[in-house]
Amino acid sequence: MADQHAPLRARRRAETQRTIQVHAVRLFAERGYDATTMADVAAAAGVSPMTVYRHFPTKEDLVLVDQHARLVAERIVASSAEQPLVRRIGSALIDSAAMLTGGDPESRRFLLARLRLMISTPALRARHLDNHYALQQAIVDALDGDAADPDTAFHVQVVASACLAALHTALVRWAVDDGRTELSGLIAKALAAAFGDDAVENRAGRTV
Repeated sequence: MADQHAPLRARRRAETQRTIQVHAVRLFAERGYDATTMADVAAAAGVSPMTVYRHFPTKEDLVLVDQHARLVAERIVASSAEQPLVRRIGSALIDSAAMLTGGDPESRRFLLARLRLMISTPALRARHLDNHYALQQAIVDALDGDAADPDTAFHVQVVASACLAALHTALVRWAVDDGRTELSGLIAKALAAAFGDDAVENRAGRTV
C-alpha cells in the first residue's frame, strides 16, 4: 500500500525549505552573504543547523535552489510539438516567470532579493552558471533532444541556449528596474528582440 502520509510530508518539507530560504535571503541582504553563516540562518528560521544542511547542503544552495527548471519543463511537455522551438521554449519561460512573480508581494520581493544576490555575489555567479546549464538540459530533455539524431539535438541545444541568454538579459533588467516592470513582459521583449516579433505570442494569441 502506498504511503498515504507522503503528500503531507512532502508539503511540510517544502514549507520548511521555503521558511529557511526566506530567512537566509533576508539575512544575506541585510548583513551580506559572506558575513552570514549557516548557523545564523538556522537561528533565524528557528531550526537546527542540521535541518538547514539537510535541505541545503551548501551555503550557495540557500539562494540558488528553486523549482524553475521543473516548471519550464512541465510547460514545454504540455505545449504543441507543431509549434516552432523558439515559441515552445519562450512561452514556457514566460509562463513560468508569470507564475513565480504573480503571487503575493512578499514572494515577489523574495525573488527579487535572490536575483540581486546572484548578480552581485561572485560565489553565487559561478553557481548560477551551473543552474543555467541545468535549466538548458531540462529544456533539452523536455524536447527529447537527447533521443533525437545528433544534428537535431544540437539544434535544440542552440535554440535553448539562445533563449536562456535572452532570459538572463531580462532578469538583469528586472533587477535594475527594482521589479517594477513585469518580468514575463521583459522576457517576451527580449525574445522578440533576439528572434523577431513573431517569435512569441501573448496569451490572446497575438504576436508580441
